[in-house]
Amino acid sequence: MTGSNILLNGKFLSAAPTGVHRVAQELGNALADLVFEEHEAVRGLRIEVAVPHDGIERSHNMRLPVRLLSPFRGIPWEQISLPLKSGDATLLNLCNIGPVIARNAVTMIHDVQVHLSPESYSKGFRLWYHAVQPVMAKRHRHILTVSEFSRQEIAKARLCSLDHISVVHNGVDHVLNVASDDSVITKFNLNQSPYVLALSTVQAHKNISLLLKAFADSRLSGVKLVLFGGTAKASFEATGIKVPDNVVFAGRVSDGELRGLIEQALCLAFPSTTEGFGLPPLEAMLVGCPAIVAPCGALPEVCGDAALYCAPDKEEEWVEGISRLSIDPAFRSQLAKAGVHHASQFTWRAAAIKLAGILTQI
Repeated sequence: MTGSNILLNGKFLSAAPTGVHRVAQELGNALADLVFEEHEAVRGLRIEVAVPHDGIERSHNMRLPVRLLSPFRGIPWEQISLPLKSGDATLLNLCNIGPVIARNAVTMIHDVQVHLSPESYSKGFRLWYHAVQPVMAKRHRHILTVSEFSRQEIAKARLCSLDHISVVHNGVDHVLNVASDDSVITKFNLNQSPYVLALSTVQAHKNISLLLKAFADSRLSGVKLVLFGGTAKASFEATGIKVPDNVVFAGRVSDGELRGLIEQALCLAFPSTTEGFGLPPLEAMLVGCPAIVAPCGALPEVCGDAALYCAPDKEEEWVEGISRLSIDPAFRSQLAKAGVHHASQFTWRAAAIKLAGILTQI
């Protein structure tokens, strides 16, 4: 593909930020840096980001040249405007979905959670993904994913064959580019006792109900569970889950506040029953916060020997693991150092070089 035009699908710039949107932005900017450096990995590639009108404001966060495409917005923009106005450029879609009618496209499917854990998603979301992804995966020139686990699962779901899929691991070093903001620590009075950090979500595969059961155990009465994210206490209670008194809902936090929370946490708990990658544990590990994770999905592949593993259906193991970190500072320090070393290997620069190599070879 020497001398190829690459057009990054910028629909993610018009939507509320999510984990996959983070990947698209960081990979796009890392590619831009390689172009600026005239790195051999991007030799012959001309890379732009296509943006709908409602994505202009956030496009300023991108270091790639911007191409404004109209009309429409949202799904109609992605499925109609983008492919019809992309010319001879190869479309690069990094957020699970791309234009179905396109053939000259490379698309990243992060996971097949919609197949593995359908109860985690709305009916409309499931129907859309089940309708679009199989057609898209077979029509597009190549499929990317973020772990070998996801590569195998995509093939098992019969979206496409293994030889049609390449792995580009996520980076994690973006967390180092944000100044720590510990005002959230004072806001929620978290400097009086140790706390464990976790995502606030009722998605079934994230398995946060296990942590709530663990924190009801008297052995963790002196430790708080801090949940960050948009899901409030009432959402858990609406599903019949009892929320213990030592749980704090921090709500949505900025990147700086999240770094502040991570740096002072006893550990980050991540009990997911499946993950296509699992970015939060690596983010925590990189800044010296140990991670306790379930040995599920891509988490063993991503976290290696640098995390503490507890079964996703045994809250007793989580109580014991958290308690050990709380009472054994030497063990916690050892795990934290291993985490920093391991997570530092996952950089967006390395991911962009791998991606550029794929784009020039397919």
